[in-house]
Amino acid sequence: MFVMISYDVVEDKKRLKLMKFLKDYGDRVQKSVFECNLSSKTYDNVKAGVEQIINKRKDRVRYYRVCKG
Repeated sequence: MFVMISYDVVEDKKRLKLMKFLKDYGDRVQKSVFECNLSSKTYDNVKAGVEQIINKRKDRVRYYRVCKG
């Protein structure tokens, strides 16, 4: 599936860690946006990995699944 992931992370250290993590799964198209082509299992793993990096109270991450059409 094609997924766009955007994020707004407050702390510089966590933002850098998240960017490096997502770089393994997709292409960075803007400073805080990645385009990824993921299987369902990998998508779940990415979401779990992101949840471990961010602060759920301060940071925001959005996943947009884009249809093939």
